[in-house]
Amino acid sequence: MPRIRFDLDGPVVTVRLDNPPMNAFDSAQRAELSACVRELADAPGVRAVVLYGGERLFAAGADVKALAAMDPEEVRGWNRALQRTFDEVARLPMPVVAALTGYALGGGLELALAADYRVAADDALLGQPEVQLGIMPGSGGTQRLTRLIGPSRAKNLLMTGRRVGADEALRLGLVDEVVPPARVLDTALAYARRLAEGPAAALEAIKEAVDHGADTGLATGLALERALFTGVFGTTDADTGIQSFLEHGPGRARFGDTTQERPRGNAGPDDTAAL
Repeated sequence: MPRIRFDLDGPVVTVRLDNPPMNAFDSAQRAELSACVRELADAPGVRAVVLYGGERLFAAGADVKALAAMDPEEVRGWNRALQRTFDEVARLPMPVVAALTGYALGGGLELALAADYRVAADDALLGQPEVQLGIMPGSGGTQRLTRLIGPSRAKNLLMTGRRVGADEALRLGLVDEVVPPARVLDTALAYARRLAEGPAAALEAIKEAVDHGADTGLATGLALERALFTGVFGTTDADTGIQSFLEHGPGRARFGDTTQERPRGNAGPDDTAAL
């Protein structure tokens, strides 16, 4: 049975993890998620993505039983594939919002860290418990967590493996918004819809500037920003936004589909029209 489901709501796609009981990442779910993300990357009608695990939980990490049966070489290949899949999520050109309910642990939290914005239920528990198994995170936990909340706080979570509640996660900057469990998906969708109404090329450029600029020196980051800033001036949305500002003032522009102006470096499947 499929472990990943799509729900399409206009320009917003909800990617639902569906591998009960804990949405644990096995090889099949990882492969399905990778194929899903590659399809979304080049789907012309998709302007925002929501990651969701269901009302009960987001994802409780890797399939430990499957890992225990692997030798080191098999683990290395499995981990390489999972890290690559989460990188594909992080590199999606459109905004990605994670809707976190219940548990977001281990690989589940690493997937959430690949999103641009995280909405958590007020009873959610988040953590990287790998150290309690005598191992460490291997799919972005040590890197994305450190960039998000800083080295000292990241080491505390990584070295103790402790779980943090939603309120502490908000204080740490691990999540961006905390709401009652029944409102998590609706809140994530509302934010995604708001972003989906924006200028797609500018949003992609902002995401690229922040994500790639943070990994470089200031001068390199500013050069990247300058190049992207110049590039978005060649889009229809820039013409629309500037003209609307001159005629009607700020905040009134209605942006159209700029997907034809968004160059993509990786080709996806040919059947994206279904999205």
